[in-house]
Amino acid sequence: MRTLRVIGIGTGDPEHLTLQAVQALADVDVVFVLDKGADTDDLVALRSTICARHIRDDYRLVVAQDPPRERRPADYAATVEAWHAARADLLGGLIAANLGAGEVGAFLVWGDPALYDSTLRILERILARDAGAFAYTVIPGISSVQMLAAAHRIPLNRIGGAVHITTGRAIADGLPEGVGSVVVMLDADPRFDHLDPDLTIHWGAYLGSPDQLLIAGRLGTVGPEIRLQRAAARSRHGWIMDVYLLQAP
Repeated sequence: MRTLRVIGIGTGDPEHLTLQAVQALADVDVVFVLDKGADTDDLVALRSTICARHIRDDYRLVVAQDPPRERRPADYAATVEAWHAARADLLGGLIAANLGAGEVGAFLVWGDPALYDSTLRILERILARDAGAFAYTVIPGISSVQMLAAAHRIPLNRIGGAVHITTGRAIADGLPEGVGSVVVMLDADPRFDHLDPDLTIHWGAYLGSPDQLLIAGRLGTVGPEIRLQRAAARSRHGWIMDVYLLQAP
């Protein structure tokens, strides 16, 4: 039986790996990586650093180009569905061709595999077509949400209050009612001008890495600075991973 491990690796610092993740990496034979292009070479390099540090024996690195998808589709759900199908076709073939019986493969996932990552859905798609293709386990990791709170030295929730985790797309028409703390992920173009300027924002990018950026304050005051810093950082690196917390005053 082929075995896969989906391992959360944190947000940019090799020290983010948990002891469980280090142990899970130790005897891996094959690491699978989807490359998102030349602008993200440093992301692949970080995975390679983690593997070199924690995998005891020789291992094989299998890198493939991630299938493209439209970033501003008219039908978001249909576009993501097609993208997931393409990913499942690609990864199913890679696993079958590169992971032998009795071997252990790994996917190194940014943050935590349970939070806004498609790897688990892709693997379930593959198993739906071939239930005996492999067995897999999931190793949790430090998420960007946790890192944001730690970097700013704040609790995520108000006393006795709820925390709502969502996406930039989901708050296009405003924040959900009755929730005092909203964590926003996957916001490709944060504008903020449709939100209450008196909200408090804690924003972070490249969390845990040497390039970490942090800004906090009244949204109406620091929002423009966040947009400027974000655009400049994306231009420098070719990519950006950021997250922010919005709280009612």
